[in-house]
Amino acid sequence: MANPTAPDPKAHNKQPIDTLIHARWIIPVVPEKRLYENCSLAIRDGIITAILPSNEARNRFTATEELQLGEQLLVPGLINTHNHAAMSLLRGFADDYPLMTWLEKHIWPAEQQWVSPEFVTDGTRLAMAEMLRSGTTTFSDQYFFPEATAAAAREAGMRAQIAFPVIDFPNNWSRNGFDAIEKGLALRDDYRSHHRIGLAFAPHAPYTVGDETLKKIAIYADELGMSVQMHLHETAGEVERAVADTGQRPTERLHRLGLLSPQFLAVHMTALNDSDIALIQKTGAHISHCPRSNLKLASGFSPVAKMLEAGINVSIGTDGAASNNGLDMLAETNTAALLAKAVSGQADALPAHQALAMATINGARALGVDDVTGSIEVGKAADLCAIDLSALEQQPLHDPLSQLIYTANGHHVRNVWVAGKQLLKDRELTTLNEEELQQRAANWRDRIAGLSN
Repeated sequence: MANPTAPDPKAHNKQPIDTLIHARWIIPVVPEKRLYENCSLAIRDGIITAILPSNEARNRFTATEELQLGEQLLVPGLINTHNHAAMSLLRGFADDYPLMTWLEKHIWPAEQQWVSPEFVTDGTRLAMAEMLRSGTTTFSDQYFFPEATAAAAREAGMRAQIAFPVIDFPNNWSRNGFDAIEKGLALRDDYRSHHRIGLAFAPHAPYTVGDETLKKIAIYADELGMSVQMHLHETAGEVERAVADTGQRPTERLHRLGLLSPQFLAVHMTALNDSDIALIQKTGAHISHCPRSNLKLASGFSPVAKMLEAGINVSIGTDGAASNNGLDMLAETNTAALLAKAVSGQADALPAHQALAMATINGARALGVDDVTGSIEVGKAADLCAIDLSALEQQPLHDPLSQLIYTANGHHVRNVWVAGKQLLKDRELTTLNEEELQQRAANWRDRIAGLSN
């Protein structure tokens, strides 16, 4: 028997890499409908350099770290295209209200009282911990004090699009829309060369931002190549009021102002007619579908199957934990798949492979980072999520993809990497302190409850 401590005579011929991950199953998403078995990923400098059978990988590479995942499925890191991360501190604060009552009577007053850089930092860290523990590697965020969100994401190692909020009335962060634009562009300059953090415009909604502000955003977005994210057609009431006030549906108004383009991400989109869908398709705009938040607020049902059939890129977002009340992208994707079948009346609407694409590569396209992340391909960042499929409730396992979409949830996520750095290791966070997060969340709960008493 060979001495296990003796040097491998072939080692000098092996290629040095940082990490070698051996997986029972890999779903790369691109190419679509592929399942690799007993294969490995080679990672160097945060980039995927090879995908090959595990026996070949062991002969070809020598790694600083080598991991055997066992009965885990490796997929691209999940991409949450719409969130208000800091609102995790308002989870359960105001439930069972329709959207405008929820906003005007509960959320906006609470935000006016409590939202600060400290609130945003603590809430974002809590949200990132939840996202990482449920497989999300990239998120788009829209909230006040975006500089605090950006700093928290940078420190935690997550990939993020910071969509700074633009509202025409005074709030805790900005005096008006023009002030918000000025502050947001300054923040963009601070992160211009950062490899994980990007900036986008986030005009809040058609009913909170006027034409002049929207025109200014359209000009800047075009000149600077920046994305724009906006709540749009969230409820039938919003559309009806818009038609009464402007004579146009919100999509028509935004198109007239030059905002609808491949750089535009429309969030929610429940109250749509065929002309709305045709306009989105024509302009190349993207959709962020937030099914669980829409259901909880009784906002409506987004016609996802019809939009996908029209060739529109549809991604998935959780919205904030104040209206969801969770940030589990696997649960969100499961809901999206089931809801699409019910709304369309077609059991084959949004099949499992398409649902996973919505949560990964479609999200990357919506955020303009599909050249970097969203699929497991050579040359892309090693943004990865490993889900344990060995649990009793997942047996027998006929199809790993089916199990992922229709059975698994965030609690089955074991390991997560962003740009090759492991941020979740066997369910333990590596860059965030769970005990500290628990304590800060409890402190905010007590402070907010003290005011309400």
